[in-house]
Amino acid sequence: MRAALAIASALLLSACQTWSPDGGLSVVAGIVGDDLNKDVVALRTPEEAQAARARVKTLLRRPLTAETAVRIALLNNRGLQAAYNELGLAEAAMVQASLPPNPSFSLSRISTSIEIEIERRIVADILALATLPARAEIAADRFWQAQLRAAEETLRVAAETRRAFYRAVAARELSGLLEQAKSAAETATELARRLGETGAMNKLDQAREQVFYAEVTAQLATARQRAASERERLTRLMGLWGGDLDFKLPDALSTLPRPKALPAIETEAVRRRVDLQVARIELNALAKSYGLTHATRFINLLEVSGISKTQREADGARGSGGGVEVEFQLPIFDFGEVRVRQAEQTYMQGVNRLVEKAVNVRSEARDAYRNYRSTYDIAQHYQNEVVPLRKIISDEMILRYGAMQIDVFALLAEARQRINASLAAIEARREFWLAHTDLGVAVVGGGMSGTSETSRTVAAGTAEPGGRH
Repeated sequence: MRAALAIASALLLSACQTWSPDGGLSVVAGIVGDDLNKDVVALRTPEEAQAARARVKTLLRRPLTAETAVRIALLNNRGLQAAYNELGLAEAAMVQASLPPNPSFSLSRISTSIEIEIERRIVADILALATLPARAEIAADRFWQAQLRAAEETLRVAAETRRAFYRAVAARELSGLLEQAKSAAETATELARRLGETGAMNKLDQAREQVFYAEVTAQLATARQRAASERERLTRLMGLWGGDLDFKLPDALSTLPRPKALPAIETEAVRRRVDLQVARIELNALAKSYGLTHATRFINLLEVSGISKTQREADGARGSGGGVEVEFQLPIFDFGEVRVRQAEQTYMQGVNRLVEKAVNVRSEARDAYRNYRSTYDIAQHYQNEVVPLRKIISDEMILRYGAMQIDVFALLAEARQRINASLAAIEARREFWLAHTDLGVAVVGGGMSGTSETSRTVAAGTAEPGGRH
């Protein structure tokens, strides 16, 4: 009996899990570190919060870049910190599931005129003890799954911050360009008014110049409002408020980098996608749970009680004894078939969802790379072809105006078309950087962009007046 107790104690101790020194955050940092190259910090003490706050203050002293904005978000986004709290809750659940069930102790005293009976009982759930190693292994898998979910949330916050940064900078750049367009339109309108007063311009041409100025003014107001909204979105993701709201954004988006060549992007996505790893662990846990259900299908309650009883009769005689009581359920009506069938269907549901996830991951990776290359080609075309050609045309028009070969209205019409090309070039670069972010998400994880970009109304709105001249 002593040897059996020693073996059982060793098995139970081996099943017990201990608290990790960092709450499982090192695994999260290892997963996202290669892709983000940023520190992952859980703020669990006031000292850690103060240190993170000081680092945020230091980063905000310089104009933001996409990488700096992501670093601030990882330090200061409280929603992300709440996800790390979920990781701590998952670790607590793992430790709890690995602990043996507490025995129950009962004490009863029955007194009559003839005798007094005292009964002491210790009850242990033998079935729970026998399945403890399997349940502890399943709980460890669930904790690993929670770590992957925390890593996925970290990647999602980083990707959303990058998207917000690129949109905010592009909106700021568009607003600045429309400021120049408004100034040119205002000059053209004033010139048209003066020529109209002298009779050198008819009312139709005057109205065309005035409506161009009115449209550009409205588009500038829309661009300013959009720039403010995009800045606020970036502010929320970085968790800033109060005196930190005056951070500086660059005036323009970065130039195009060299394009990436990813011939094996599907394989890379299937290997690295965090949400696919979560689905695999879920299926593995379901398989272990299915085996546990099979093993306990006939007996789902087995308790052993150690009983000690003391009796004292009225004449003073005393007696004591003890024994063992075993309690279990008889499978008369429920033979465990329902539980087995439920576990079976749940497992097959997990298999089908994993296969669906793998198919979707491959498709998302292919689509993200095609979008990345197409947006790169479009942005490069504007950068290398359209904008330089528009500059050449504009310079030639200025020379011809100086030689009195064209009038001022042809010059202003060309200026409007050049503004339109510049607006389209800015939007093309913005779309590329968003596609660049989505490509990383498609390979590693973090959630694809949920909403499509607003249609390019800015360029469309200024194109019509320019085309009339």
